[in-house]
Amino acid sequence: MTNARDIYITEVALRDGSHAIAHQFTVEQVLKVAKGLNDAGVPYIEVAHGDGLSGSSLQYGLSRTNEMELIEAAVSVADKAKIAVLLIPGIGTVKELKEAANLGAKMARIATHVTEADVAPQHIAAAKELGMETVGFLMMSHMAPVDKLVEQAKLMESYGADTVYVVDSAGALLPNQVRERIHALKQSLGINIGFHGHNNLSLAMANSLVAIEEGATRIDGSVRCLGAGAGNTQTEVLTAVLDRMGIQTGIDVYKMMDIAEDIVAPILETPQEITRDGLVLGYAGVYSSFALHAKRAAAKFGIDSRDILVELGNRKVVGGQEDMIVDVAAEIAKVKAEAVR
Repeated sequence: MTNARDIYITEVALRDGSHAIAHQFTVEQVLKVAKGLNDAGVPYIEVAHGDGLSGSSLQYGLSRTNEMELIEAAVSVADKAKIAVLLIPGIGTVKELKEAANLGAKMARIATHVTEADVAPQHIAAAKELGMETVGFLMMSHMAPVDKLVEQAKLMESYGADTVYVVDSAGALLPNQVRERIHALKQSLGINIGFHGHNNLSLAMANSLVAIEEGATRIDGSVRCLGAGAGNTQTEVLTAVLDRMGIQTGIDVYKMMDIAEDIVAPILETPQEITRDGLVLGYAGVYSSFALHAKRAAAKFGIDSRDILVELGNRKVVGGQEDMIVDVAAEIAKVKAEAVR
């Protein structure tokens, strides 16, 4: 391990991984994971509800433990790593951001849909005023053409973001699509570029490497692949691969392996893998939260939930439009019924 870093990795298991365990993290689990990551040399550790600050709700899933307690726990054992939080405007507010900062969080990742960066300026400004490193997090980046992505990234930069991320929320991007997006941002922005991948099409690692080739210096990983859908780029694997490539992350590869095996694996009820459900999310290009709603609608109308998800992807339906799932299911069922007449 070296103190030099060519790439800065943000570990997201204690935020994105919350989805995989129904938001049931305990203080003890966070203490163990965060201390291990800190001691391994991970520079940033994200801690929050899976849907960011104030995400705990009936709609998004109730947390077992108040997220501020989890943030405080992580800060208490991170003497080298910086604790990061995610905030989605409309779910979290500046009030929660201030509370997290007062507890010691040093990075704010302000997340919006890829075409809605204009809802973020007050939150980015507040984070900067609080002295936090600030990231613009453009979710569902596969849903916008490259020129639109560049436009939105420039807005994030103009608001004061230190870094802008291409976020493959659905795990739907192919390597060539990551390449053109990162390349375009690198040519158009004067700030750091980041990439956040999901593994629904088994491409998270390949996409992360392509992003690095094109100039991204901020990459997200999740130890033991603990994240929504089929999980994220697997941090211990990423650090090992980058080490083999001679790219410095400042992270101890052996320690990451041990954290994954000894601390994180026991938290998972079942290993993170690419199941039918995860695969169809990447194939359709939709949020993982749609899966359960689609299954319920499919059972009601006697159709295949995959058909619903693919059609939702074709229509570019995003989070907050869950009411459309039943409408789409009804339309598909009607078409199928007419086809057999």
